[in-house]
Amino acid sequence: MKKLLFLITILATQLTFAQNNTEVYVFDIAPAYEGLELLNIQNASNNEGYNNQPSFFSNDVLLFAGNNEGQSDIAEYNFNTKTKKWFNNKTEGGEYSPQKFPSNNDVTAVRLDKDGLQRFYLYNSETGNSLELIDKLQVAYFAFYNDQKILATVLDGEVMDLVLIDLPTKVSDTIFRNVGRSLQKVPKTNSMSYSLVNEEGNLDLYLLDMNSYESYFVTELPIGIQDYVWLNDTQILIGSGNRLYMYDTLGDSEWTRVASLEDYGLKNISRMAISPNGKKIAVVAESM
Repeated sequence: MKKLLFLITILATQLTFAQNNTEVYVFDIAPAYEGLELLNIQNASNNEGYNNQPSFFSNDVLLFAGNNEGQSDIAEYNFNTKTKKWFNNKTEGGEYSPQKFPSNNDVTAVRLDKDGLQRFYLYNSETGNSLELIDKLQVAYFAFYNDQKILATVLDGEVMDLVLIDLPTKVSDTIFRNVGRSLQKVPKTNSMSYSLVNEEGNLDLYLLDMNSYESYFVTELPIGIQDYVWLNDTQILIGSGNRLYMYDTLGDSEWTRVASLEDYGLKNISRMAISPNGKKIAVVAESM
């Protein structure tokens, strides 16, 4: 089976966050004969406007950037109570890419102010107040390795750089230029993953060993795809149109269709997130 190439025009690197009418849906997932079974759909956002960039606070709580009367704020959805609330106090800017801080219940996010300033903030779980963690760097996207080290994509002109940041000392080290936006911690490993623009203008996926800081090539992402998630330590998921595709690093070097959201009336899958126990998937998509 040839490697799947999707006939999608590759998106330009996003230096700011596009405002689309998207919703955040959550499914229970289970292995199936032909890939994955998606069950028990919930619309976590259920909101007009931009609702995107999900991440799991826990197995029972999801965070995402939600439309709050025209401004993007940190939304928190509880699967047990099926209720949504706003995590942060409103600021002059918009909050994007919310993620739980590894060692406590605070939340971090990128704040995009109205004047274009883009910075990395911590939001207190008890008060909702914010504290700037990194100054001078125009952080676009980020992922935690632990509570001291993060990988971030940082704006550098018309491209993004991959930067390793030590939070206690605020020391940053630029590793690569011209990278993609999706950064992930690989489950149950000492590695993180990132994507790098290759000579053809597509994205190659790499692993970064966080002990040796050596990089290892994994695969090329299909044309037009920027976002991916690790289902576990060997399997990668992407979304294209209304379908999910998987790449198994221990299997054949190909992307295989494993699920479809057509029966749920959804299209244009973009970002995704996997719960810590691997039993839920959050999917950003549009309604047909």
